[in-house]
Amino acid sequence: MRVMTRCRYTSGLLLLLLLVAWIGGCASSSSNSPPPSQTTLRKDASSIPTYYDFGDVMIPSELSLVRKESFVYATSGTTAGVLTLKGRVDRDSLITFFENNMAKDNWRMISSFRAPKAILLFQKDNRWCIISIEDDFWNELVKVWVAPTINGAGGGLMK
Repeated sequence: MRVMTRCRYTSGLLLLLLLVAWIGGCASSSSNSPPPSQTTLRKDASSIPTYYDFGDVMIPSELSLVRKESFVYATSGTTAGVLTLKGRVDRDSLITFFENNMAKDNWRMISSFRAPKAILLFQKDNRWCIISIEDDFWNELVKVWVAPTINGAGGGLMK
C-alpha cells in the first residue's frame, strides 16, 4: 500500500512540474515577441507590399488573399470588384498603411470612419475605392472594393 501511495505522489508531483514548465514556457515565448507597432507594419526581408488585380491599390504582404470571397471584373478599360484579405496585423498600422500608400498612387481620401469597423473612402478621376477593416477574432479582415464612376468624375453618388 505504501508503494502505491508513493507512486501516486511521485506521478502527481511530476505532472505538476510539467504543467509549471509548460506554463512558464508559454509565458516566456510571448514576452520575447515585440509588441505590434502603432504607426507602421513590421518590416523584414519578406515584407514587400504588392499589387493584386488593382494595379494602383497596394496591399501589405502581411495580408493574404481569400480567393473564395474575392471577385474581380476586368475589361480593356477598367478593373473593378472586391478583394478580400486577412492577416494578423495591427489595425492602426493597417489604416496608416492604406492612407499613405493610396496617396502615393494618386488616390484622394474622401472620408474615413473609425469604429469597430473602419471604412476608408478614396477617389480618382474615374474610380472609387472603399476599404473596410474589421476584426475577425484572430485576424483583421480587409475588403478592398474598386468601382468605376458613372458619367465621369462626379458620378457614382445619388443626387
